[in-house]
Amino acid sequence: MKRYGEADRLNNRRIDIRGCEHTELELIRWFCFSSCPQIVLLAALVAAASAQIRPLPIPLARNPAVYGGPEANAVILNQVYEPNPDGSYIYSYETSNGIRAEQRGFLKNPGTPGEAQVMQGSYSYTGPDGVVYTINYIADENGYRAEGAHIPSAPRYNPRYPGQFQ
Repeated sequence: MKRYGEADRLNNRRIDIRGCEHTELELIRWFCFSSCPQIVLLAALVAAASAQIRPLPIPLARNPAVYGGPEANAVILNQVYEPNPDGSYIYSYETSNGIRAEQRGFLKNPGTPGEAQVMQGSYSYTGPDGVVYTINYIADENGYRAEGAHIPSAPRYNPRYPGQFQ
């Protein structure tokens, strides 16, 4: 007795559709090769129609007072950078538009668990109102701290009013 594989069973089973007999394999081939492209096309159209339109990013506006004015053509008048073998350094610079900066840095407690990079310096610039602003700062294991005449300071703690900051 001959044993039929799956393909032979599909080929031999006859199905009557609208008065025409077809094998299951013929019907599968007809469905895949005649309607699959239409289903794929329909799915692509649905995906394209439901896609969200993303607007283009808005370009950042340039401040014409800075980029188009004398600040754009500022040149460096003086620049110093002195690195040392122990990792400490000193740098400073000055530009033609009145900006000045200087900083020195060193490693505090090197080789210990409490080692910290310490940087301190200052910078100054001329504001739009013509006033020269100077900021002095220090950055170490306690964070960054800046001071300047134009920077507001936190109110002082008054022991007579223990609930003043609540």
